[in-house]
Amino acid sequence: MTDVEAIDIWCNPFLSEAMEQFYGSNIQEAAELFGRPDLFRDAVRTSEEFVALLDEVGVELAMVPALKYGNAKHRGMEIDVPYELIHELCKEYPDRFRGMAGINPHDGMEGVRQLERAVEDYGFVGAHIDVYGFDVPLNDRRFYPFYAKCVELDVPVVAQTGHSAIPSPNKHGKPLLFDDVAIDFPELDIVGAHTGWPWTEELVALAWVHPNVYIGTTGYAPSYWDESLVHFLQAHGRGKVLWGTNYPVVKHDQSLSGVDDFELSPDVEREFLRETAIDVFDLDL
Repeated sequence: MTDVEAIDIWCNPFLSEAMEQFYGSNIQEAAELFGRPDLFRDAVRTSEEFVALLDEVGVELAMVPALKYGNAKHRGMEIDVPYELIHELCKEYPDRFRGMAGINPHDGMEGVRQLERAVEDYGFVGAHIDVYGFDVPLNDRRFYPFYAKCVELDVPVVAQTGHSAIPSPNKHGKPLLFDDVAIDFPELDIVGAHTGWPWTEELVALAWVHPNVYIGTTGYAPSYWDESLVHFLQAHGRGKVLWGTNYPVVKHDQSLSGVDDFELSPDVEREFLRETAIDVFDLDL
């Protein structure tokens, strides 16, 4: 595998307190669809075990979201990982983890204040959106106060785009919805995660035209990336694509081995696996 000390821009919280919410939620339907019913149960690790895993595969840093995922039928929250849990993880291993503040668009201004506290008091380096469970599109006015606060705090937003692999309003994650956001908030760095599939070319087009739109390769093993994305990564999209896993959906060694198969030039590989993340998240490494 690569010699680059990689940065994972989306690694789900592996601690039991968080993972038990995953396998108790409707996201478990995705694991069933993948034919991996024990996916989330088997992903539980202690922080010490997980750092050893990262060491083994050559991953220096992982961004861990305090994930917020609602019930699309408006029956409360399916997953609500406390900011405090991620903060404690980052305090325990400050050189290995950074937090991202999950956003619930229905929280309104109290949610905006929570986002501010997460960045200013807990040192979180970005905001995080998993839009599907909230039945709210990415360009909805309810997200705009959060986007404005991210600009004020100078942190990016990472959002799943494309489909969700479970029965939920997938239309809300279409990459083209970020066209409005990128124009209305030109100072906001936006990372469209999960490659935007099946609308990958839409996301590539947005990243090509908007200086503040980026692509995250989370959620899919490299063998499933669209050719348009791989070409963009190697050509005119240099510095616009960030590596990540969405652990445990994709394992770190699986993803990095797949990246090796592309035989990227050393400069492109380093930008993709590390340097672009440092720039977008303004990391001091």
